[in-house]
Amino acid sequence: MTVLILTSEQDVTADMVVVHLNASGVPVVRLDPADLTGGVALSGEYVHGAFRGHLWSAGRLVSMDGLRSVWIRRPGTPATRVPEPSDWLTEESSQALYGMLRSLDVHWMNHPDASRRARHKPWQLRLAQRSGLPVPATLITTFPQAARDFADRFPDLVVKPVSGAHPQEPPRAVPTSRVAPGTDFAAVAFGPTLLQRRVTKQADIRLTVVGERMLAARKPVPPDADPDEVDVRFAASNGPWQQTAVPPRIADGVRTYLREAELSYGAFDFAEDGDGTWWFLECNQSGQFGFVEVDTGQPIARTIAEWLARPARFPQPVRDAETRVR
Repeated sequence: MTVLILTSEQDVTADMVVVHLNASGVPVVRLDPADLTGGVALSGEYVHGAFRGHLWSAGRLVSMDGLRSVWIRRPGTPATRVPEPSDWLTEESSQALYGMLRSLDVHWMNHPDASRRARHKPWQLRLAQRSGLPVPATLITTFPQAARDFADRFPDLVVKPVSGAHPQEPPRAVPTSRVAPGTDFAAVAFGPTLLQRRVTKQADIRLTVVGERMLAARKPVPPDADPDEVDVRFAASNGPWQQTAVPPRIADGVRTYLREAELSYGAFDFAEDGDGTWWFLECNQSGQFGFVEVDTGQPIARTIAEWLARPARFPQPVRDAETRVR
């Protein structure tokens, strides 16, 4: 049976997984929904109570009944590479492709409905709280006075976008930034603003969870680091990521989080404070992992390939096989 990967043409993260699938002899079809209806074609037939669906890409025709798993990695917006794209064609193509795939008895990484829900930062924060994960005090507001009151209670704050996106085409990542003392906060009236208590961290944590397996990496913060450099993605290089164990409380909370979110893959970011507490920052349901694998040697790509290739149809409960946490 075949693994279907929905992603853009230039996706090194997906390439790493495809290498392992090819090495194990598992058939793979990789396509970008943006190529509908040019380099990608589809067909679905509903006759006599039965469904037969097919996908065509790169000269290959695959039966949807022959799919064992679908990995939604970084797909483009359907039908945006045609000579005359339109909102109508995008909606029609999206309804056709994802509507057919949703009806299949496959296991997902991750299901499109769960993935869409999991993108919302406010939803993530509340689910993390309910799952027992430590969450820094956070405010999302368009009320300037609410922001001022919050800053009075928590004088050391950072600010970050609610969506994580930058308002340009194509969007860029926006760094988390430290809030300057005496900030007026009048500008929050023009758009939702996320303020969060700054964690005085001794390390950044990236916890990648693939089905049942947790693979954690830690990057220590140098003692002489600039306290205004709060975003590890934009900070000056301070050494490689290192493999680390997952504290039992965090492992339990992450299991609950993924179960409630109905996710089989999640890339969690935590800030570790001086007491060793891991503070939840976010969970990216399609986050990168290549930089962690390169530094630590953890077999993340192989683990994903094995999960996608297994014959079981449904994801199993998450447990920490990597660190043997019970």
